[in-house]
Amino acid sequence: MKRVFVLSLAGMLIACSVGFAQRINHPLDPLNWQEYWTVLEVLQREGHLDSKTRFSMVNLDQPPKEAVLKWTEGQPIPRQAYALVRQGRDTYEALVNLVDSTLVKWTKTEGIQPNWLGEEFSKMVDKVKEHPDFVEAMKKRGYDDLTLIDCMTIPPGYYGTPEEQGRRIGHVGCVDPRGIRNNWTRGIENLTAIVDLDDEEIIRIVDEGVVPVPTVSADYDQASIGAPREVPGPIRIEQPLGPGFKPTGNHVEWQNWRFHVRPDQRVGMILSMVNYVEKGQSRSVLYEGYLSEMFVPYMDPSTSWYVRNFLDAGEFSEGGLAKPLLRGLDCPDSAVYMDQLVSNDLGRPVTVPDTICLFERYSGDMAWRHWANEPESRPKRDLVVRSAAVLGNYDYVFDWVFQQDGSIRVSVGATGIAETRMVAEQQAVPDSNIVGTTDRDLTETPAPDAFGRFVDPNIVAVNHDHYFSFRLDLDVDGRNNSLLMDRLRTQELPADHPRRSIWVRKPMIAKTESDAKININLEKPALWRVISHDRRNHVGYETSYQLMPVKTGRTLLTEEDYPRRRAGFIDYHLWATPFRLSERYAAGDHPTLSEPGQGLPAWTEENRSIEKTDLVLWYTVGMHHLVRAEDWPVMPVLWHTFELRPFDFFDRNPAMDLPRKP
Repeated sequence: MKRVFVLSLAGMLIACSVGFAQRINHPLDPLNWQEYWTVLEVLQREGHLDSKTRFSMVNLDQPPKEAVLKWTEGQPIPRQAYALVRQGRDTYEALVNLVDSTLVKWTKTEGIQPNWLGEEFSKMVDKVKEHPDFVEAMKKRGYDDLTLIDCMTIPPGYYGTPEEQGRRIGHVGCVDPRGIRNNWTRGIENLTAIVDLDDEEIIRIVDEGVVPVPTVSADYDQASIGAPREVPGPIRIEQPLGPGFKPTGNHVEWQNWRFHVRPDQRVGMILSMVNYVEKGQSRSVLYEGYLSEMFVPYMDPSTSWYVRNFLDAGEFSEGGLAKPLLRGLDCPDSAVYMDQLVSNDLGRPVTVPDTICLFERYSGDMAWRHWANEPESRPKRDLVVRSAAVLGNYDYVFDWVFQQDGSIRVSVGATGIAETRMVAEQQAVPDSNIVGTTDRDLTETPAPDAFGRFVDPNIVAVNHDHYFSFRLDLDVDGRNNSLLMDRLRTQELPADHPRRSIWVRKPMIAKTESDAKININLEKPALWRVISHDRRNHVGYETSYQLMPVKTGRTLLTEEDYPRRRAGFIDYHLWATPFRLSERYAAGDHPTLSEPGQGLPAWTEENRSIEKTDLVLWYTVGMHHLVRAEDWPVMPVLWHTFELRPFDFFDRNPAMDLPRKP
């Protein structure tokens, strides 16, 4: 029996189960157990499967949007699976019809590298440990026996050099994990083995100088931390009657919201068919929303560090981007959980439990209030849909928060462990000693913390960025939409007026993709709204939803820098494209070791019309991370947020009817 949801009611767990092959209720439901095996059986029958076949991905092949919108309960459900298959050096894309168990497509790809397999992270490690140059370098560091040394093959960023072209390059680095749990404090620095994973060849060993391995411990388990602090009084939130939302399969109903949620191996979680019910009428808001890509570049120019620029979602989906949530810790006791199925390297389904949780939240905030002759206030409660990704050292928490006023808040929280390099020096030069000095000349020996900050003796956390591209297929009261920008500009008033200036709205509709390539400029503010051409509110305005940024950063990398060119979506905070089923990932379908310009930069070269059409917004959230002492050894969650906010979508505040109790 496969567990799908678990409800916690007043501290008791009540499990809801379905059959071994989970029933498919909707065209956007994730692949079930039997469908994964159908893919394998069809490929085996067609002669495309043997003991050496590996799978970089098996996932739902998204049905056409028109078919999904027209589908009604009781009709046949179209089902296809997509598989990215490796046969030796060759890679194939396969489509399997799951209804009649037929192979629809088997095409050899050219010029791409599929995302990384799980087995590749340990591949070549044994050979590297036996290479004479590596053995000699380790001896210089005091290691005559490498049995207890842990090494890993890390996929580097791609730079298009002759050495890299057409090859599956990996960088092998090592740590000394003896006696500790947090091995980010015990890196064997400045030693890298560059390998070809296809040829199983060690290209070269790079030794940039011996750095002693630190002896400090930064373990963070309860035994290492000691007794927890005393809490004066416990806080308990109970729902004795159960949660206020209704999950049916992957469909969720909560107050006026209706939506579909599914786990996804590549991007973690996808929300679809988001509608708001007003006076019995279901109004479309968002056809589909999800994290499309992540980019994390590090800011250290040494050989073992400059290559660390990762397109995390597209490159590292082995085992699934989302990882299990810890019950009662990552989500409250009242949460409902959803499991995920992912494919392993052999294409077989593997259950990853509890990768999505749903829970209601009451924070003590009010939805609205006013103090007058008849003071009134209404408390608010939210519905949170949460997943968490784990990518090496970093954990990311993704929340989609449905609110009673018709808004959806999307938050990404970064936590986990800052990636560190080992240095010979123990302490930093105080900042006050270098304030006002000129920039350090990188042709000279840089200071140990020139590209990061000390977090422990001999340990520097390296400067880096985080970028998240969200794909938002807004269907505001239908698919006939445009992007309208309310540009706010200063208007000077006549000389005889007591005021000198005010600001006014100057609306502009983005007609082409170029018009919609926008960066936030606080000196020239603008509101971004997707408007409907098919419906108006009671005073005549087009109904719309606003994409409201809250906090974000913009890249400081130069335009010619290779990592920036590979992650071209970071060039702008906002992009808009006409809906295309095939355009799903901001850095392209296959970003692993990819050439620059894929994804959004390539699609928008045509400068297609985006007026009065089915519109997709792509919003980039950016973080510059200058690590502080308080981020060590585990970083407190740092949240960045944006909001999808109704703007003239309703005739009045839709939360006016809230009760006095949350």
